[in-house]
Amino acid sequence: MNYEIPEKMKAWVLGNPGELTLEEKPVPEPKRAEVLIHVDAVAICATDLEIIKNGPPALIQGGLPFNKGFTPGHEYMGTIVKLGPGVDEYKVGDRVAVEIHAGCDSCERCREGMYTSCLNYGQNYEGHDKGHRANGFTTDGGFAEYVINSVKTLCHVGDNVTDEEATLIVTAGTAMYGLDTLGGLFAGQSLVVTGPGPIGLMAVAVAKTLGANPVILTGTRDNRLELGKKLGADYTINVRNENVVEKVKELTNGEGVHYVMECSGAPNAVNEAAAMVKRGGKVCLAAFPSKPVEVDVAALVRNNISLFGIRGEGRSAVHRAASLIMRLLNDFGEYLDEAHIVTAYDVKRGKPNPDPYLMGLQKAGNLKPWEGIVVENAPLGVRAGVAANIFTVAINSGPLPDTELSDKGSNLLYHQMTEFCKEFEALIVTAKQTAAENTPNV
Repeated sequence: MNYEIPEKMKAWVLGNPGELTLEEKPVPEPKRAEVLIHVDAVAICATDLEIIKNGPPALIQGGLPFNKGFTPGHEYMGTIVKLGPGVDEYKVGDRVAVEIHAGCDSCERCREGMYTSCLNYGQNYEGHDKGHRANGFTTDGGFAEYVINSVKTLCHVGDNVTDEEATLIVTAGTAMYGLDTLGGLFAGQSLVVTGPGPIGLMAVAVAKTLGANPVILTGTRDNRLELGKKLGADYTINVRNENVVEKVKELTNGEGVHYVMECSGAPNAVNEAAAMVKRGGKVCLAAFPSKPVEVDVAALVRNNISLFGIRGEGRSAVHRAASLIMRLLNDFGEYLDEAHIVTAYDVKRGKPNPDPYLMGLQKAGNLKPWEGIVVENAPLGVRAGVAANIFTVAINSGPLPDTELSDKGSNLLYHQMTEFCKEFEALIVTAKQTAAENTPNV
């Protein structure tokens, strides 16, 4: 199988803070142990927005990523279209999901399998090239037509997994890595997952598959908590309605849980997690708070509580998550099938969407041709669905609380990016004009 590969490609390039521009860049050439991937679907993470707006945790040429020709995006999947020298693990035409980090392979941490904590992080530019790569953070990412990946970062995508769903494999890998860090053996042990964003929801599903009991999910939105139940949570707690620590203690006969997986990034999340675990329990932090937080260290010490922080999806967790997510799709496919966005005018195909429900909404005046709807309770695929079609302006199914930073990635829609991406605004105007010109009255 051969693919015709152009010399140039379209890619989003980061200029000044908050400015993305759609530009032409040369299609990169894969080197030894690398492949060239055609990006078929890409998701938007809250960290992508943090990079676009503020810079860190991206590190390009030893500094901030602005005005260096950098292309963000780290949650993507695609089709291999070209192999670099020596690659025989994959073939052209393979559908693959990716993990972000390819360590230097020579430092102490990489040799231990902790390549997301590579001691040569960001050292990949002229005069300082130790071989580290982290696409979307220290090297070009997936907001482009083509991207280079090391074979170390790839895993095959099963036929039962759609392109949009495959972008979530790296998210499942982060959840898997966090649970590994906590100990990995969960049969009969209790777990609280705080924050029902993508990582939190995946943590629920993974932990339940590993036999954790009970699994308690906490959050602020009932629709997210309800989805968590469908993915395996035994109990859910809306922290706006109940005292979360008291409720967890009530559900565990006053003892607390063995583990907490903190995925919310909320200001008091660490202190609440420490109050929810048994003495001698473990807490894993998987979310970035928006600003420094105050932690009651004395409580951690008094109660012999172990606190872990994880970065990304280390120890090959993505490969195991890929196998697991295929099983989860079989088990929970009816819910994931709802996770999509439909638009009245399908720009990708260049014609109106014939869906009768959408046509009815248009006829009733409730939906403009360029707008779309998000099927209710469909957070797992929302961001991938939107990112797959940059011309879509979608209607969010609910407001985004400012305190739930980790949830923003899964619900983020491209129209929210227009606040600081002028190029997107121009594209949306174009999409509206195109849709209006091509959509008949119904």
